Amino acid sequence: MAATQPDVGSSPASEAGHPTKIDRALLKVAAAVIAGSIMAILDTTVVTIALQTLIVEFKTSFDTIQWVTTAYMLALATVIPVTGWAAERFGTKRLYAFALVLFLAGSVLAGLAWNVGSMIVFRVLQGLGGGILTPAGMTILTKAAGPGRVGRVMSLLGVPMLLGPLAGPILGGWLVDSVSWRWIFYLNVPIGLVALLLTLRYLPRDAEPTRRAFDVLGMLMLSPGVALLLYGISNIPRAGGVTPGVWIPALLGLALVAGFTVRAARVENPLLDLGLFRNKRFTIAISTLSVFSVSFFGVMIVLPTYFLMVRGLTALEAGVQLLPLGLGAVVTMPLAGKLADRIGPGKVVVPGLVLIASGLAVFTRVGPGSGYWTVLAPGLFVVGLGVGGTMMPVISSALQLLEGPAVARGSTTANIIQQAFGAIGSAVVSIVLAAGLADQFDVPVSQGQLVATEALADPLRRGAALELVSDTYTTTFTCSLALMVVCLVPAFFLFRQPPGARGPGGH
Repeated sequence: MAATQPDVGSSPASEAGHPTKIDRALLKVAAAVIAGSIMAILDTTVVTIALQTLIVEFKTSFDTIQWVTTAYMLALATVIPVTGWAAERFGTKRLYAFALVLFLAGSVLAGLAWNVGSMIVFRVLQGLGGGILTPAGMTILTKAAGPGRVGRVMSLLGVPMLLGPLAGPILGGWLVDSVSWRWIFYLNVPIGLVALLLTLRYLPRDAEPTRRAFDVLGMLMLSPGVALLLYGISNIPRAGGVTPGVWIPALLGLALVAGFTVRAARVENPLLDLGLFRNKRFTIAISTLSVFSVSFFGVMIVLPTYFLMVRGLTALEAGVQLLPLGLGAVVTMPLAGKLADRIGPGKVVVPGLVLIASGLAVFTRVGPGSGYWTVLAPGLFVVGLGVGGTMMPVISSALQLLEGPAVARGSTTANIIQQAFGAIGSAVVSIVLAAGLADQFDVPVSQGQLVATEALADPLRRGAALELVSDTYTTTFTCSLALMVVCLVPAFFLFRQPPGARGPGGH
C-alpha cells in the first residue's frame, strides 16, 4: 500500500516537487476553501443563538426545535464517509463546487421555511453540503500544499474553525434582535457565492478520476451507524440520562460501525480505508485528535452557558466575553503551523495542550465574584493560545505524509473522528453539568438546568442559587481539565521531526 505508507526517508532539502514556501497560487486555493469553511461554521453557531426565537415563531417546544441542530449534525455525519470515494470518483474541485451549491440551496430554503417541519428538512439539505465541505477542503489544501507546507496551510483553515464559534453568537444575536431570524440563513448567500467564484477560478483542475468501485454495503453500514451513534449520544442531556432513547440507537449504531470495521478489513476498496492505520504516525495523530475533540468540544459547549448562568449575561454579551479565546488562537495558530512544518508537530502540540490545561485550571477555581479582566479574560486568552497551537497541527500531522488518493481517505477519516468524538465530548460534559445541577437542587436530571435558571431569576433565592450553580460549573471545568490532561498521553508520541526527516514514526 504505497499510497498509505509513503516513503519518509528523504530530507526536506531533497524533496523534489515539494516547495516549502507559501506562494500566491496556494493562497488563492486557501482563500476558496476558507470562504466555504467560514460559511459552514458560522451557520452552525448563529443557528444556536436563534433557537429560542424559532420556538416562538413556529409555536413549538424545545424538544422539537432541537432537531433544527440535531438533523444538521446527523446529515453531516451521514455524508462524511462518502466524501473520500466521491473525491476520487468525481474530483475534488467538482465535489467542492457541488457541496457549495447544495449548502447555498439549503440556506435559501431554510430562510424561506414556513413551519418547523420544513425548517428541519432544509437543514438536512444544508448538512449534506456541509458534511462534504470540510473533508473535501482539507483534501484540496493538503494536495496543493505538499508535505512541506501542510501545517501552515492547515493553520489558515483553522482560523474560521475557531473564530466561527466566537463570532457566530455575536452576529446571530445581532441579526435576530435587529433584523430577522431569516437572515441567519440568508447571510450564507453572499459568502457562498464568493466561495463558489473562487473555487471555479482558482482551484486546480481535477486529475483523471479514479474508477474505484463504490462500497454500497459499507455505506449502508457506516453512514447510518455513525448517525445512530451520534443521535444516541446527543440525546443524553435531553433524555436526562441513559434511557432507551439513548442506548438503543447508540448500541445499534455501534454494532453497525463494528460490523463495517470487520468487513472493511476483508474486502477490496472499502468505503473507509482502514489500511491508513498501518501508518503509526497517522494512528497516533488520530488518537490524539479523538481525545482532544472530546475535551475541546465539551469545553466549548459549557463556556457560553457559564457566562449566561453564573455571570448573568445576555447571549450577545456572552459572545463578546469569549473573544479573548479567539484572539489567543489567532496569535498562535499561524506560528504553530509554521513550526509544525519545521520541527515536527509533536514539539508544538504538547506545549499547546499544557497551555490549554493551564487556562482551564483557572476556571476550576473561579467563583461568582471573580473579576473578568483579572481572572477570566486571561484564562480564556491562555486557552486560546493553546488551542491555536494544537488543533490544526494535530490534523496536519495525520495528513502530512499521505499522498494521492490516500489524502482524501485520510481527510475523511479525520473528519469522522472529529465529528463523532466532538459529539461525545459535548454529551459527556453536558451530562456532567446537568447531573451536577440536578444534584445541587435535588431534582431529576432533565430538570436541573431549568430549576437552576428559575432560582437564579428569583431575587430572594439568587444568592444561594448562584453559589450552587457556580460550584457545579467549577466541577464541570475540572472534568474538562482532566480530559485535556489525558490528551497529553497520545500527544507525547506524535512525530517530533519535520515531514521529510527519517524517524521511527513514519511507518
